[in-house]
Amino acid sequence: MNLISSIVTLSLIYATPIIITALGGLYSERSGIVNIALEGIMVIGAFVAATFTPLNEAALGGWTPWIAILLGALAGGLYSLIHAFVSIDLQANQVISGTALNMLAIGISVYFCQIFFNQQRTQTFSRGFVKTNVPLFSKIPIIGDLFFKRMYYTFYLALLLVIVTAFILRKTRFGLRLRASGEHPSAVDSLGVSVRKMRYTGVLISGLLAGLSGGIMVLTQATQFTAGSIHGVGFISLAALIFGRWNAWGVLGAGVFFGFSQIFAIFSKDIPILAKVPAEIFHALPYILTIIAILLFSRRSAGPKAAGELYDVSKR
Repeated sequence: MNLISSIVTLSLIYATPIIITALGGLYSERSGIVNIALEGIMVIGAFVAATFTPLNEAALGGWTPWIAILLGALAGGLYSLIHAFVSIDLQANQVISGTALNMLAIGISVYFCQIFFNQQRTQTFSRGFVKTNVPLFSKIPIIGDLFFKRMYYTFYLALLLVIVTAFILRKTRFGLRLRASGEHPSAVDSLGVSVRKMRYTGVLISGLLAGLSGGIMVLTQATQFTAGSIHGVGFISLAALIFGRWNAWGVLGAGVFFGFSQIFAIFSKDIPILAKVPAEIFHALPYILTIIAILLFSRRSAGPKAAGELYDVSKR
């Protein structure tokens, strides 16, 4: 039971940034903009959060990580506006724009690390998030051990964001207009709704969530920021978005699945059947599953029809 509890707990912890980033991708693609810059936006959010933490943890105490991830979210939102401007106003290729931002993010973060800390990484911090037993709920038999003991509160934040996203996209006027902008932008424009504003909003929300996710990841899974802190989680989140069929609840399930694939290597040695299998295979498993998920579900899953397509108002 202890082994199962540890596997479930770590799976949910590793799933948290995947879920939040995939939700960000959901907003962007539902508006009609493909945002593969999620990886780079996570890097920016992680860098800002990890830079703020060691410089302010002595003064702010327990509030430090919460303020840090908020600043990471704001930085991610600002950085995503570059992608929005290039993709919407300049009508550039969205994939190329996202790729460029991914590469730029690494350069920017390493450059400022060198300026602030005289090295290509941030200082080690001690005020990251702390695992906590949730009062009352942790005492529930079985369920308490699996979901409410030794857990970061950021996982419950991810659950809240899933619920809020599902409600917004399905039950609100804003959600209807956002989804319509990614399906039939000309119809939205004919009703007097600005497709440009809806798409800017979708990309901005995706940046806020990806930046938040990057901050959470570095403050729960590391003690300092390096150029490899995110290590492809943004791309795994895109796979989770496809695997989850562009649906908030589907993203939750896919995120947990990919979270489990990431920590499976840690416990493979404790399973007799798998103990002799080279550990490198399990470390590669998340990326192998990402490729498989894209191959299996990219054609079967019906994404937003106008996602990735440029919209010219003059051709309406």
